[in-house]
Amino acid sequence: MSKRDYYEVLGVARGTPEAEIKKAYRRLAMKYHPDRNPGDKTAEGKFKEAKEAYEVLTDEHKRAAYDRFGHAGVEASAGARAGGFNPADAFGDIFGDMFGDIFGGGRRAGRGQRVYRGADLRYELELELEQAVFGDNVTIRVPALVRCEVCKGSGTRSGSAPQTCPTCRGQGQVRMQQGFFSLQQTCPHCHGSGTVITDPCPKCRGEGRVEENRKLSVKIPPGVDSGDRIRLAGEGEAGPQGGPAGDLYVEIHVRVHALFTREGADLLCTVPISLMTAALGGQVEVPTLDGKVALKIAPETQSGRVLRLRGKGVKPVRGGGTGDLLCRIEVETPVNLSREQKDLLRQFDAALRAGAAQHSPRELSWFEGVKRFFSHGRT
Repeated sequence: MSKRDYYEVLGVARGTPEAEIKKAYRRLAMKYHPDRNPGDKTAEGKFKEAKEAYEVLTDEHKRAAYDRFGHAGVEASAGARAGGFNPADAFGDIFGDMFGDIFGGGRRAGRGQRVYRGADLRYELELELEQAVFGDNVTIRVPALVRCEVCKGSGTRSGSAPQTCPTCRGQGQVRMQQGFFSLQQTCPHCHGSGTVITDPCPKCRGEGRVEENRKLSVKIPPGVDSGDRIRLAGEGEAGPQGGPAGDLYVEIHVRVHALFTREGADLLCTVPISLMTAALGGQVEVPTLDGKVALKIAPETQSGRVLRLRGKGVKPVRGGGTGDLLCRIEVETPVNLSREQKDLLRQFDAALRAGAAQHSPRELSWFEGVKRFFSHGRT
């Protein structure tokens, strides 16, 4: 089967600088890496193809031979290259610990030995609105794998040490020769660590970790909102065989409040007032998150009007000024009226209707609009 042009594989033109070739390879490696596409043979093939192209085009001598003679120029010296070039090392030079962070891999602690970072954890924390606005200290319990204190995370019985893996001889990788190509993969015996435990710890059975419910204190900064995350570095799962712990991400969810809703830095609430207060004006007490305040109602206030109490909202956690409390007025219709009260209202209504244009301008303009609408519809 004929091979594709290496430049075509990486999506670059001939003469492209090495730095751009590396960038192109990074993009493809991230997309087709086997850890991101488990069991996908097509992705695995594209990853190997991109790696092969990268190995050639980032080597000055190999690239010169390829540009002059094509694939024949590099295949002729494949045998000589197999002993002196380590694809895994080239891969590591480009990405460092990046794939270790993304895919749960590890960094090298010594020759061949790899140290694996523990998994990150997520905890969903429900808060009252007051806690989110003013901040708080909350204690949570998180089930997680923590370092075994008997073996100090090593996985071995006290006093013993892990042994060098006999399969990979401590390299963590095994090499397979396929024709002209030398392929390297994670050692199936030690799973890339380079060591094996022959005398496991009786408590953690060689894992170096045990499951435990940990009690943690979380400081909630003032102004957080639903969807915000608080990162607790090193409070995730411990890494196997003494590896560093991952992080714990506390995701905030604010419960529905009985009186207030939040929109950014502002708080909103509905304030019911009587018909008389709406007509004649007055003052009503309204709640805020830090106490009651008097809200002045102007005469002839209509239902739906929004009154603003400045500085009674929320100071956002990411900075900015404190928001306001927006009070939406709701004029309440009297209920459970006695016969006498109903008669008085009828008399009052009759007095108002005598000057309808003066006392109910919105009602009058609305009916005029309805008349114009139907009149227009008939013509």
